[in-house]
Amino acid sequence: MYEQRNSSDQNPANNALWNLTGRPGSHQSSNAASLPTSIPQSIFTNPSVQPSSVVNLSNSSDVVIGPMTQYQGPVTIYQYMDATVEARSMQANGGGINQTRNTSSTSVSQKITTTSKLLVALISLVLIVAAIIIYVELTRKPPEPLRGPIFFSNNYEHDTFPNLGNGHIVVDRLQWGASELANKLKVPLPHPIPYVVITHIGVQSTSCYTIYKCSIKMRTIQDSAIAEKGLPDIQSNFYVGSDGYVYVGRGWNWANTYANSSLAITFMGDYGRYEPNEKQVEATQYLLAYGLTNKFIDLNYKLVAQNQTKQTKSPGANVYRIIKNWPHFYPCGLNDNPPCGSELGLPYPWDAKM
Repeated sequence: MYEQRNSSDQNPANNALWNLTGRPGSHQSSNAASLPTSIPQSIFTNPSVQPSSVVNLSNSSDVVIGPMTQYQGPVTIYQYMDATVEARSMQANGGGINQTRNTSSTSVSQKITTTSKLLVALISLVLIVAAIIIYVELTRKPPEPLRGPIFFSNNYEHDTFPNLGNGHIVVDRLQWGASELANKLKVPLPHPIPYVVITHIGVQSTSCYTIYKCSIKMRTIQDSAIAEKGLPDIQSNFYVGSDGYVYVGRGWNWANTYANSSLAITFMGDYGRYEPNEKQVEATQYLLAYGLTNKFIDLNYKLVAQNQTKQTKSPGANVYRIIKNWPHFYPCGLNDNPPCGSELGLPYPWDAKM
């Protein structure tokens, strides 16, 4: 493959120069690779390069100059990446990361939208139910007020109340200790009641200022009525103590011992000698207001003192001086006025003893 020309040339430069050529093609002549006629002297200006190391290549392929190592067997190649190149690669792939983030954000937004819809639906349902309840409550007719014995409550719409207002408590028979020996009452009290009669205990009776002492006084009055006077029970419908409490006698539904068509309210004490206190007077007014509100008492009821219905000092001059100024006071039996209850056929005096 190697051809040396002009071997007889004695020029050292010519001896050191080899012309290395590949296999000539069919279109090339045999003179394609030839030694140039003249070689520039500048080629040998580098003293470290020997003339025999200079090779001229022309129209050649698959040429290796220098040592070559060939490996027979598996070869592992380690690639060391430049940090700059790696960063550029990551930046180039950033679009995919952003796309993943956008997909995640879209999913979260969809969840929030679903939750909001459920919340709106729930609030709407609550509002609809509330509107229905309000409509039913507004259109429902109020129940008819119940009539019956007085218990404890705090309003006039029901038959139970703890006080009449402003702290005026109603003490029922069971609470003040009514006797079990009392006979069953037989004469009912018709409603609405046309007359209210005011009395007092009298007989130098002292006032009571605590529920304890007033309860004892109530039991004493009842025992005296049953044992000494032969009555089935205590005389009046209600009793008012100086403690400002109202004590239940015969209540709203049974006639008293004075007149069938009257409600008897008794001031506990002797008010020919003592002055009734403000609590007693106010409690009596609250009791009358309750009776009007619940239609136990007639709207045009007539208020009278016991001394207008019979010869007696009751309810005492001090009580009479107060009640004669009340709006419903009726001057029957005084001066030239007709007897109290004559328009209803009630006898004079009022002393039914029942």
